Amino acid sequence: QVQLVESGGGLVQAGDSLRLSCESSGGSIGTYLMAWFRQAPGKEREFLTKISADGERIFSVDSAKGRFTISRDNAKNTMYLQMNSVNPEDTAVYYCAASTSRWHGRTYAYWGQGTQVTVSS
Repeated sequence: QVQLVESGGGLVQAGDSLRLSCESSGGSIGTYLMAWFRQAPGKEREFLTKISADGERIFSVDSAKGRFTISRDNAKNTMYLQMNSVNPEDTAVYYCAASTSRWHGRTYAYWGQGTQVTVSS
């Protein structure tokens, strides 16, 4: 079955850019709605952005718009989160997830283990 693994996290400085990757090692992601979530220290998990299976439809919360860009390469079974102009408030564990819903579903059946992003000032 689908197994998702995030990578690309690390320690960066405010204003820097980095790209997170989410790769499936257990199957194709071509039919899945994909999304990014994050969980900051002491806070609950929050949704950031999602992309349709064909990559044509994207939705992002206000905090991610303009700075974060979600994309996917189904041929590589990989999804990405480009993070620009990061700030210390972006410090969190970032998770990728996959859903069988075409767009409006709220359930994500598959999750990665998370990758830590730490932004210093």
